Amino acid sequence: MRTQILIPLPENTGERLDRYLSEKLNVARSQIQNWIDCGLVKVSGEPRAKNYRLRAGDAVEVTIPEPAPAEPRPQAIRLDILYEDSDLLVINKPKGMVVHPAAGNPDGTLVNALLARCGGNLSDIGGKTRPGIVHRLDKDTSGLLVVAKNNAAHQSLAAQIKSHSFTRIYEAIVVGSLKNDSGTIDAPIGRHPVHRKKMAVLQDGSAKDAVTHYEVICRYSGYTHVRVRLQTGRTHQIRVHMAYIGHPVAGDRVYCGGRHPKTLESQCLHARTIGFNHPADGRYLEFTSGLPEYFTAFLNSLKTER
Repeated sequence: MRTQILIPLPENTGERLDRYLSEKLNVARSQIQNWIDCGLVKVSGEPRAKNYRLRAGDAVEVTIPEPAPAEPRPQAIRLDILYEDSDLLVINKPKGMVVHPAAGNPDGTLVNALLARCGGNLSDIGGKTRPGIVHRLDKDTSGLLVVAKNNAAHQSLAAQIKSHSFTRIYEAIVVGSLKNDSGTIDAPIGRHPVHRKKMAVLQDGSAKDAVTHYEVICRYSGYTHVRVRLQTGRTHQIRVHMAYIGHPVAGDRVYCGGRHPKTLESQCLHARTIGFNHPADGRYLEFTSGLPEYFTAFLNSLKTER
């Protein structure tokens, strides 16, 4: 990556940020907007929205990422595969692994590993950079996801997710003590208007419906172990919703606001169970993975304290 600082001229005052950068850098406006959304653009040290109007004295700092390859390359990366047949794979993704290549993460992703294992036997509905990817997990969220080997399987699985018949159950440790033993968070989620790497609950009509169901597994001093079921699947949904009700996921460096143990190496959020009807024969399949070591270690420390 390289950083470039631009000082707008007086005649640029009032111009939209994305339009200004597109013209100055000779980069497509859609690409500039993507950089803004990824937090790669700052104005006088602060993230700004794409429609920000330039002011006198502004300094625009742009971090230009290394371009992702047009097509991901196969890489021999070990995968934890729970199930595989001619139509799909169920994979237990570790924390720290990105699902598909993007700016800042051109390789070392799940897609690179899948290409090495499956070659061309992956669905292409998601395009060249996302072969086989039906749904995603955040980089620091561990757990189960399903990969489609052909387009028919992809379409079937995607339809089940859209109709809410695809089971997705997570476990998390959240900060504080939840008031109720169970509940539903129904609040729309969209891109944060200022901090473009983040999502937020928005009521301005620009956000998409998002519904999360939770139930308490156990309470500890200062924390609650919860089971969470997704009805919808928005970006960062569980993390945003739990923070919205005042109980962010423990270890979440983005939404926890500094309220996390310094010894916790990652966010305590794990995609524990997925279930779906097999695209070929309709039989219901369900898979569950164990909690990762850092998660159980933190849970055991809470049990010891209690």
